[in-house]
Amino acid sequence: MEASDERLAMAAAAGDDAAFAALLARHYDRVFRLAFRLTGRAAEAEDLTQDVALALPAKLRGFRGDARFTTWLYRVVVNAASDRRRRSASRSRAALGWGEVERARRSEATEAAAAQTWLEDAMSTLPEALRDTVALVLDDLTHREAAEVLGVSEGTVSWRISEAKKHLKALKEAEA
Repeated sequence: MEASDERLAMAAAAGDDAAFAALLARHYDRVFRLAFRLTGRAAEAEDLTQDVALALPAKLRGFRGDARFTTWLYRVVVNAASDRRRRSASRSRAALGWGEVERARRSEATEAAAAQTWLEDAMSTLPEALRDTVALVLDDLTHREAAEVLGVSEGTVSWRISEAKKHLKALKEAEA
């Protein structure tokens, strides 16, 4: 006489590997068919069936025998499919969010590159003394340090920076 599903489930829940193997062999195709109907794709149904098979030993501990084993097993498969869809939707939303972040990052990088190109072009229009002074200050030298490098007074460096700003501002306004 063949053991009932419920008896095999109880034995498997108690740690009987042979009972678990028999139960899985008996219902694997049934789980796959349901998984296929729930997902509509063979590859996803195979993955879902494997997920259920891997989770089944732990889930069997919760099987009380109140319902037929097949009814309980169907519920496990339906829940697993729902969980899989939720995870997939969450990943899709997360990927979409990262896509927006990446688009924003690229947009900022493009704007920064355009600003850098504009500044380089605008700097080439400055008189040499102003261009050298601005280059030093943009390279994080203080006005005092730039004055030492150029051999001029700190006040001259400040005046040159002021003149360069006026020149660059006029160029920007002329473009607008």
